[in-house]
Amino acid sequence: MPKMKKGNVLLRLLKYITSHFKMPLILIVIAIIISSVCHVYGQLFMQTLIDDYITPLIGTTNPNYQPLLMAIGLMSFVYLIGVIFTLVQTRLVVNVGQGVLKQIRMDMFQHMETLPIKYFDDNSHGDIMSYYINDTDALRDMISQTIPNGVSNGIIILFTFISMLTLNIYLTITIVIGVIGMLIVARSIGKRSSLYFRKRQKSVAEVNGYIEEMIDGQKVIKVFTHEEEAKKEFDRYNEELFENTKKANIYANMLMPVMGNIGYLLYVIIATCGGFIAIQTNSLSIGAIASFLLLTRSFTMHVNQLSQQYNSLALALAGAARIFGLLDERSESNEGTVTLVNVVKNRDGTLQETKDYTGTWAWKEKDSNQLTELKGDIRFENVDFAYTPEKTVLKNISLYAKPGQKIAFVGSTGAGKTTITNLINRFYDIKEGTILYDGIDVKKINKNDLRRSLGMVLQDVNLFTGTIMENLRYGRMDATDEECIAAAKLANADAFIEKLPQGYQTMITDNGENISQGQRQLLSIARCAVSNPPVMILDEATSSIDTRTEKEVQEGMDKLMEGRTVFVIAHRLSTVRNAKAIIVLENGTIIERGNHEDLIKQKGKYYQLYTGAFELE
Repeated sequence: MPKMKKGNVLLRLLKYITSHFKMPLILIVIAIIISSVCHVYGQLFMQTLIDDYITPLIGTTNPNYQPLLMAIGLMSFVYLIGVIFTLVQTRLVVNVGQGVLKQIRMDMFQHMETLPIKYFDDNSHGDIMSYYINDTDALRDMISQTIPNGVSNGIIILFTFISMLTLNIYLTITIVIGVIGMLIVARSIGKRSSLYFRKRQKSVAEVNGYIEEMIDGQKVIKVFTHEEEAKKEFDRYNEELFENTKKANIYANMLMPVMGNIGYLLYVIIATCGGFIAIQTNSLSIGAIASFLLLTRSFTMHVNQLSQQYNSLALALAGAARIFGLLDERSESNEGTVTLVNVVKNRDGTLQETKDYTGTWAWKEKDSNQLTELKGDIRFENVDFAYTPEKTVLKNISLYAKPGQKIAFVGSTGAGKTTITNLINRFYDIKEGTILYDGIDVKKINKNDLRRSLGMVLQDVNLFTGTIMENLRYGRMDATDEECIAAAKLANADAFIEKLPQGYQTMITDNGENISQGQRQLLSIARCAVSNPPVMILDEATSSIDTRTEKEVQEGMDKLMEGRTVFVIAHRLSTVRNAKAIIVLENGTIIERGNHEDLIKQKGKYYQLYTGAFELE
């Protein structure tokens, strides 16, 4: 992920916010300006209040307090206006802040859904989750506090500076010199805290990723009594997070007292110099000195507050850089022009496109009326593939699966079995060779339509929070309840579903932890049956269940496979005996092919595997 400069991140973030909330931001700025003007005017009015309304009353025998009360009333009214617009500003900032976070989360999730499988292979789930939790939390503080406070403090500082110039230019110059010193100190401290805040965000993501990995692997950890090693590794990540957070907070917490003390020092200097000027030159009144001191306190206080925003700004920019890094990840390319359409077959054998679901499909080239019936004829021609340039996974693979045939892949782990099925789905694209689907290069087929024509039943079943019926309908969102029930019966899943207390309305939680592994697999097969794909991929779908349950699952799969082109990956060779062709892979190359009887006669690798002379790894 490319590293972005802080200035570029801030500009991009501000552009992002203004593009979605332009009018509310304008109203926020107006409210900030009005409340700031009221704040500065109230302090500047102190000179008038003392010199024109309080001083004349000193020593008078019959003082008239009415003008003073009217002046105080006017001052109170000005402050009231400031309070009202501050409340308006706060309300708008909350709405904008939460709105921006909502928009960012939505944009991240939508973009994440467009990313290729490789991205999720290369990044831990915990790290990805950190974008939505830690990084957006950092942004929330920035949007709801740092930016509005920064703008408010900046405007107050500007108006206060102008007001100070009207009172005394020499005292103002003294303030400016002191503030320049404050900013130099703030920059020096803030630069160090920014560095460690960026490291902290990275450490948080690493800790989350490690915790997620350990939670998923708790059974393995306990089986191999790896608890102590896991604790040590966690301690290493946690210690790194602790050190980065500690150093970031040390520098962040140094800033406030250092800046505050410099501000107090300036206040004393201004009071001393102001008194000296008033005594020596008589050019400053008591009211002017009081007003200037209030402005000085306000000026240094808001400079201090502005400098304190640097810490949360640094943290937020670190989070924003990660978020924009995710948004900048290249989406999966999908330039295919061949799409999948529903068709009906006329009596004369011709195809006719229809908008209704028919279960019969055809390929259609963009801007063309020509239809090619989807039969499930898949061919690999001299295919080479590598996940990374350093290591080739598949070498000169050529194979074919005719419509309705069952093709089985056998071989050791890492031989390339799953890679072949990933290439059919175009989870990854090949560099050399050609993959043809019904005579069409898969690179020309729109990926969404290509994957819609393929059904997958995997060893690791993913079920989603919701009812069983909703999980079945995941195969085809417009499927009726009757179609889902029919698919469940086809997959032998209906029997156990009906025994559940709520039947098809039973809630699935925690990826199906409330039902057995075999039941989850039956649901996975039924979900695939709902989609009614012409081509199926079964990737070790029965390797993690017991033999008794396997028979039940196998019956469901056999029903589902009827009349379809099927690719099977299996460790249990008994499940592939009836395959039309069995392809034996080793180190990314095909070393044997044929049906069960032919391969047994050859007495090669398959024979060794089947007879137990050689075991799959």
